[in-house]
Amino acid sequence: MASSSSARYAKHRRIGEDEEAEEDEEEAEEELERFDDFTIASSWERFISEIEAICRQWLADGPKILMQKGAESVPPFENLYMIKRELKHGKRVYSMEYHFMKSAKGKNSYWDDDTHSMQLSFGVDEFLMIAPLSASGVVLDDPESTKLLSSVAIALSNCGSNWPAFVPVHDPSRKAYIGIQNLGTVFTRRFEADRIGSQVPIRLMHLEGLHELFLSKFVLSSSDFPARVKVHFSMKLTYRTPEYDYDNETLDSEATESLTENEVASHPKKQWDDDCPWAEWYSAEDPVKGFELTAIWGERTFEETLEMAEVENASSFDADSWFLHPVVSQYMVDDSIGKFVGFASQLHLLVNAYESSAEAQFLEDFVADTSGQDNSKSTTVPPPSVIDRVMKDLFSDEAGNSNYMEAENKYTRAMRGAPADSLFGQFCLHALWFGNCNIRAIAVLWIDFVREIRWCWEESERLPRMKSSSTIDLSSCLIHQKLQMLAICIERKNSLNREKGAGHKDETSTTTAVTKTRKGSAGVVPKMMLLNTFQEMHAPYTQDAPLMTEDMHEERLHAAEAFGNAIGLSGQLERDILSSDMSAFKAANPDAVFEDFIRWHSPGDWVSDYKADGSSGWPPKGKLSQRMSEHGNVWRKIWNDAPPLPVSEQKSLLDPVREGEKVLHYLETLRPQQLLEQMVCTAFKSSADILNKTTYGGFKLMKTKMDQLYATMASTLKSLQGSL
Repeated sequence: MASSSSARYAKHRRIGEDEEAEEDEEEAEEELERFDDFTIASSWERFISEIEAICRQWLADGPKILMQKGAESVPPFENLYMIKRELKHGKRVYSMEYHFMKSAKGKNSYWDDDTHSMQLSFGVDEFLMIAPLSASGVVLDDPESTKLLSSVAIALSNCGSNWPAFVPVHDPSRKAYIGIQNLGTVFTRRFEADRIGSQVPIRLMHLEGLHELFLSKFVLSSSDFPARVKVHFSMKLTYRTPEYDYDNETLDSEATESLTENEVASHPKKQWDDDCPWAEWYSAEDPVKGFELTAIWGERTFEETLEMAEVENASSFDADSWFLHPVVSQYMVDDSIGKFVGFASQLHLLVNAYESSAEAQFLEDFVADTSGQDNSKSTTVPPPSVIDRVMKDLFSDEAGNSNYMEAENKYTRAMRGAPADSLFGQFCLHALWFGNCNIRAIAVLWIDFVREIRWCWEESERLPRMKSSSTIDLSSCLIHQKLQMLAICIERKNSLNREKGAGHKDETSTTTAVTKTRKGSAGVVPKMMLLNTFQEMHAPYTQDAPLMTEDMHEERLHAAEAFGNAIGLSGQLERDILSSDMSAFKAANPDAVFEDFIRWHSPGDWVSDYKADGSSGWPPKGKLSQRMSEHGNVWRKIWNDAPPLPVSEQKSLLDPVREGEKVLHYLETLRPQQLLEQMVCTAFKSSADILNKTTYGGFKLMKTKMDQLYATMASTLKSLQGSL
């Protein structure tokens, strides 16, 4: 009995254990039904899912939001943008790019220059491109390309998108692609393109052979070849002029008849920009490499191969439209390697020198030998022979006086630079091409430049390239104002030296005169007579007001503010001018009194008592103003002290020796940063003025661009003009 009961107990225990196991399995199956187990999905399915997620995001965003998220433009196309993502499948990494247009193209616009080769070949506006991240960027394995294209097609089908997708295949030089596009649930469009770069069959060089090749892609065998199929066709023919080779240019036979063989060999070859304003400074690479004439035949429909042959033989004059455009040098579009040399490249170097100018207090510090430094290449100075040639060009006798005949622009004066033809303007232009326009080369050139200026001063030689004028242009930079002052001082110094040699005889002849003699009269003043003698009043020759540069005006203003009485100090500062005028008036009118001078020099300070009945007696009734009648009036005191001397016998208000030495002291002690600030403004202004002299006919857009250039420079250089 005991054994039987134990057997039944064991049986029931096994049955209970089996029931518990079945319940556990059912619970596990229920859990599996509630979760998506991606571990059972293949890597290819996960790859498709990842492509689908990216495409859904791009579809939801649209072109406008994608551009805000950082979509990049596809150069050189202005209307085409691209956004890309990287995907991994197995051990390969792929790049998927979505190309889209900012704005839709018009009809029949696929032949213009703003069309991508994929758009032109397949007639699509937007497309996907997927390719491996490899050196070649193409898929060389047929199974891989098919699998890759199928993955994108499935993903796009799941998204409900009809974007065409392409995969590059074969050798990169062939520019071959295969593609696919879903057209709803029934139709699918496939793309295939290849390129034969060399050894092209003669038949495929003609439209007739291309037409037959195109039709052959739609049949399974030669027996299925259709007799008449309508083919839509458009064509573009491009004619390009050969590039002109200036290096191999030969002189005209007429020009070489009178030259010997040696002279012909050494004769400079003519460059394309020899007649341009900048040719004096550099010869630029010709930006126009040639011209392309494009003849376009719009879309036509053909049924026979012979019709294609007739179109091929048609004249270009029968084309629907023509486009003529220049072939521009790539360095004009993208000069990332810095090969294009011109004003822009050299001005960039000058700005670098300006940034380095604050490293020293004196220019002589930059001239010190830097051969032991690592940056010695950037501080190269040309040999003395080059410096001599520059100085000879700047100070040669042939330079003459400059008339500053520059192309004026409304923003020119706002740049506070020297005229391009002036001495300092020419110095700045030479500095752009002196060595590599580094701070050390500029310092060496400036020191030699100032040394030549001092020689002109000490030898009383006229400064070349300086306008013959007795005024100073306060709208220019301070260095140009100082050079104008120095040129005037040299002229005054030479004039005084000539007067000293001829003035002794006049002094001895006039000292024996006993009676009063009128001297320095410029003519009679109409309707005015002297109060005491009833003699005609004579206007005297007077000295011009002393010339001052901008910093001299500021010094006078600061002095007036320091004294706290601008009016009184102004009268004191003008004492020499007033005394000179009074002396000249006394010499021209020996019997004049203080009231006569006031009536001539300051009519507002003479109060006339004119009678209403019109009668007038002599002397005329009137009196000095309250200002001039006050006790201790400064004007009356100056009148009493002023001797009767004509202008020719007076001391000049402008001391040319003192002012000339002050100018030289300024030039010799100029701080590097102050020099470079004025050089930058002058060099930019002079470069723009030279370019503005270029003749471009009535091309209004060019004038607009030049105005924009001047306006941009004026606003940018404004920060450098605080110390000018």
